[in-house]
Amino acid sequence: MEILKFKTNVATQADVTSVTPALDQLEKVENWRFDTETENNILSVSGSGVDPQKVENALSEVGFNAELIRVLGIGGEAL
Repeated sequence: MEILKFKTNVATQADVTSVTPALDQLEKVENWRFDTETENNILSVSGSGVDPQKVENALSEVGFNAELIRVLGIGGEAL
């Protein structure tokens, strides 16, 4: 299990609603969440073998930006 952290421009609940279908359809993603209270509007994605480029592309296709900033290897599902 890995947690990938992305800096994004997803800043509001309406933005999160807009990207939800794109993130929900990604293979190997078990869970995801946004922290829009942080300066960088961090997206945390957990799963095994998640391709960061696919996450970035999924957000780009619906008009948002994402940039990988960290990958953490862990043994659980917590974000």
